[in-house]
Amino acid sequence: MTMLKTRSEEEVVMLVDAEEEEETESDEDESESEEISIMHYASSQKILLVGEGDFSFSLCLARTFGTSYNIVTTSLDSLEMLGKKYSNGVENVRELEERGCIVIHGVDATEMSQHYFLSTQRFDRIIYNFPHVGFMFPENSSCQIEMNKRLVTEFLRNAKLLLTKSGEVHVSHKEGQPYSQWNLAKKAETIGLRFHLKVPFRRADYPGYSNKRADGFFADESFPLFPASTFIFHLDDISA
Repeated sequence: MTMLKTRSEEEVVMLVDAEEEEETESDEDESESEEISIMHYASSQKILLVGEGDFSFSLCLARTFGTSYNIVTTSLDSLEMLGKKYSNGVENVRELEERGCIVIHGVDATEMSQHYFLSTQRFDRIIYNFPHVGFMFPENSSCQIEMNKRLVTEFLRNAKLLLTKSGEVHVSHKEGQPYSQWNLAKKAETIGLRFHLKVPFRRADYPGYSNKRADGFFADESFPLFPASTFIFHLDDISA
């Protein structure tokens, strides 16, 4: 007959103490790597920002997370042009880089999937705030509307190629006429992205963010955002 060896009281106490020590260490580790979130974005996500103006939106995320090693942020402007257009642009870029962010200049949103670095990456969130080709015609003219529609369509086509399987593309833009004529949801559907959700965009939700006109003599000035929304898209078949 096999005899079961029982543990002494001292052994049990030592075991409990050891387990409690392990749990405490585990809790400390979890605390150190705790996820930090702001609105739809979290420090655990790999985030790509496209078409940034003075990079203040990117910096808002970076400051919230504490670091920005999870962020890649891009702009069509060169660093030299950034300094000419925006009073805080270069300063914002410097802080982003100090926080670990990858900042890339001269990135065209309509061709970004072919970029030598971006083409090797996949992102959980791809963000384009207030896409616009610039003020070449009156805002409500058919030419201006068609140019903006082409911009967002080609952006979505490229973003689709850079998403993780469960990733999301976020496009924020103004509501009402003529912006409703951009038909974001329909454009996305034609290239295999599924419209998931529309949520209000409020600048106050992103401390430090300053949206910019980004074009012409008043490039550094903001424009009214209300009403504006963020349109969220998924891959058409996220199980694929």
